[in-house]
Parts: sequence; C-alpha cells; structure tokens
Amino acid sequence: MEEMVAVFDFGSQYGQLIARRVRELGVYCEMVRHDISKDELLKLGPAAIILSGGPSSVFEPGHPRMDRHILETGIPTLGICYGMQLLAEIMGGIVEKGKEGEYGPGRIEVKDPTGLFRDMPSDLDVWMSHGDHVTKVPEGFRTIAGTPSCPISAMAKGKIYGIQFHPEVIHTPRGTDIIRNFLFTVASCRGEWTMGRFVDESVKKIKDLVGNDNVICGLSGGVDSSVTAALINRAIGDQMKAIFVDNGLLREKEVDEIRSMFTNDYPLNFRIVDAADLFLDELKGVADPETKRKIIGKIFIDVFYGAASDVQGAKFLAQGTLYPDSIESRSAFGGPSSTIKSHHNVGGLPKDLKFELIEPLKELFKDEVRLLGKELGLPSRLLSRQPFPGPGLAVRLIGAITREDLATLRGADLIMREEIERYDKTMEIWQFFAVLLPVKSVGVMGDERTYANVVALRAVTSTDAMTADWARIPYDVLGIISSRIINEVKGVNRVVYDISSKPPSTIEWE
Repeated sequence: MEEMVAVFDFGSQYGQLIARRVRELGVYCEMVRHDISKDELLKLGPAAIILSGGPSSVFEPGHPRMDRHILETGIPTLGICYGMQLLAEIMGGIVEKGKEGEYGPGRIEVKDPTGLFRDMPSDLDVWMSHGDHVTKVPEGFRTIAGTPSCPISAMAKGKIYGIQFHPEVIHTPRGTDIIRNFLFTVASCRGEWTMGRFVDESVKKIKDLVGNDNVICGLSGGVDSSVTAALINRAIGDQMKAIFVDNGLLREKEVDEIRSMFTNDYPLNFRIVDAADLFLDELKGVADPETKRKIIGKIFIDVFYGAASDVQGAKFLAQGTLYPDSIESRSAFGGPSSTIKSHHNVGGLPKDLKFELIEPLKELFKDEVRLLGKELGLPSRLLSRQPFPGPGLAVRLIGAITREDLATLRGADLIMREEIERYDKTMEIWQFFAVLLPVKSVGVMGDERTYANVVALRAVTSTDAMTADWARIPYDVLGIISSRIINEVKGVNRVVYDISSKPPSTIEWE
C-alpha cells in the first residue's frame, strides 16, 4: 500500500477496533507485532504509528515493549492507554500505579484545542479503562488534557501523542474525530484507500506471485471463500481451480445451492468433491472441539492433495482466512490476544504443507469482505449469506458426531432459517443457527413421557464478528420456531434460546 498506518499490538481487546476505525477513514492499516524492529518497520514505510492498549503493566517483569529507536524516526505516533504509559516510561516520564483504577465513562478537560483535539469542545466524554497512569510527562512533553483523578489524560511532544482513554470505542462519542485529527492533521495522511484500490493492488500481487503456475482454491460457498475465489479469478482466470469439498457437515440443501451459484450465477473453474463418508468416519466418537477442528483440517488438506493430482502445475493453495480468524488463533506474546480457538483455515494446516498459501483477505474484516465482493460483482444473494464455520455442523453438534444427530440438527437448523427469513429483519441479524446439545430432556408428548434431545437457538447482531450481542427476536417468532422443531424434527422435545453476548461467550458454541 502507498500509505499505511501500523498499529503496534500490545494485546488490547480493542486492538482490532483501532484498525477498523482507521480504515473507515480511508487509510489502510495493519496490526504489527509490538517488538517489530526499527528496520523492519521502516521497510513497511508507515505514514503513522498507533500503539494499542493492553492488559499488561509497565511494572510487570517482561512486560511487552517496543524498539525505542522507532520513536526517533519522526513518524507521527499515538499511544493509547498502555501505549501512552509505555511512551512515558521509555522517554523518561513517570508512571505510577493508581490507588483505584478508572474504568468506564469519564470527562476530560481539553487544555490544547489544536492537533489531536482540533475543533473539539473544552470538555470531552471519553471511555477509560486503566489502573496505572502517567504522573510526570517526559522532558519536552506537555499535558494537553486531564481529569481530576487522572490529571495527565493526554500528552504531546511534536507529532508524538499519548492518551489515557480509548477513542476507538463507541463509548467515546468524539473518538472517531480524534483519530481523524491524528491521521489528517498530525500525520498528514491523504485517506485514498478504497476497495477499488485494494482490488487493483491485490490482483497485481497475485499475478506476480503465481506467474504461470496454478492455484487450488478451497471453496466453502460462504462469503469469505467465495470472495477469495472471485478475487483470484479476476487475477488469473482459469489458472485457479476452485474445489468445493462436501464434508458431510453441511446444512440442508447446501451442496445444490453451491453448485447452482458457481455454475450459473458466478461461473468459476469449479469442482465438487464428495468426501462425506471419509470425514464422518474419521470423526466417529470424537467429542473434543479442538480435536474435531484438527481432524477436519487434516482431511480437508488430504482431499485437496487428491484433487490436486488433476490440476497440472498446482503450486498454491488459496483460502479465505480473515483478520478475526488470525486474531483468535494467535497467542498473547506471539500476537495480540490469548488464543480463543484454532480455526479450520488457520490452525488445521499440516507443517509439511505441499502448497504455498495465498490468503488475500487475511488483513480484512468481515464487513470489508462484503464490500470487496460487491466491488468484484458477486451477486447480492451470495454476499448476504450467513457466516458458516469451516468445520460446519461439527461445531454445532456438541459432543460426538453421528449421522442420526446430524440429520436432527439439519432439520432444526432448516426450520430456524425458514422462519427467520420470513420474519422482517429490521434488526439486521448477523447470524442465526441451531445447536444440538449433548443432553436429554424429560418431556410429555401425546400423554406419554419422552426423553429426547435439546436444541439451542443462537442469533446475534454484529458488524465484524469480533463482538456480538444476542438478537432480540420477538417471542412469537421464537414460539413458532420452537413449536415447529418439536413437532417436525424427530427426537427433539425442548428448545432453548441463547442470550449471551461476545464477549464473554463466542458466537459458535465450540
């Protein structure tokens, strides 16, 4: 990218939000390791640097640090929360542990309405989340905002700024304006990044990388893999062979929908491989979710090796890994946050992978992928499809997988999809699905006692899957879904609704 901002990742739960806010303002942004060297950073040529917050304290032994020489480069820098405290420590200021933490809404008094706070009111509502705080700014810095409990809430020296609050969260109402001021007033960014430019640059990269070789693309039929296939198809055409693997863990009617979509709606060099029996046999008796993922990932690659024998010169494997996938699969000091779960297209690949990976979407968020798909001309019917996990129904059938239970889950899931699609979704539900629980429930049907399965319904609202809230579906709609499942799906006598948000829960149950 001609212009980019580097976000140093110190483990903040809000790190990905910083990147999103920057991109929303038309500036390309990438998260980098906090310990990136000065030379490595200069090769990226960032127009600005943002230091994220994080769960660590500068008083902890071995706390995450950065190459201090980076601060001598003259690159405009903004430290947020922990990032501000680290700036102060490195540059000779004083950081102290507060007697009490400051968490939640606060109001700062702006003392310098220029630069970062240009065109801002004298009092700003902000979101605080810190225990430590700066009590003496480094030499040459000045205090530009404060609160009674945190007198140094923001500091500045030239084009280096530190703020003790979080502008990236919606709880800081003028937070986007503060980030805008940093990008355009302080760092003089142009803000010319668009999806059209991303397509042009990605197409060139793919062409240069692939040359005359061929690419196999893992196609699940979901938005991520479909956009990946379309982007690579734009770059190299029939040099890409898209392979859709029927792993026996798909939703009702899904194989037929995928066949129609990529044969008629958006034709691709495309093949379906029926490997359902292979997957289900290997998964028999396996209940641990991480083991399921690893098995599915391994078989998925093995099937690709088999399919690759028909593709001459297949050197590359393309997959639809997104940025949230990478975030949730990395660990605290090797990346941003503690590992939540491994992803089928992140953690399931063998070490001796015989292909070179192409992951053109790995720095994009889900909503950006939909915009990219629109730019590529993919049909809206495809782009509006719900997210579906790589391991499929394996992570929605809790416990060991059987063909009988899969049939039960498919029936319940189909009914939920039919009824939600009939419902006028003014709430714009992000994702909804059924989960088959590994418990039995006592019931009464036809004056007889039953002991049958329990189905959980899950529906969430979100923009990027990094955070999500449970959808407030009307009771009468939930009632219809429950009644239909109990009456139409054999072996189910109880339906429950999941009202947990992410965090602390994840969207999927496994």
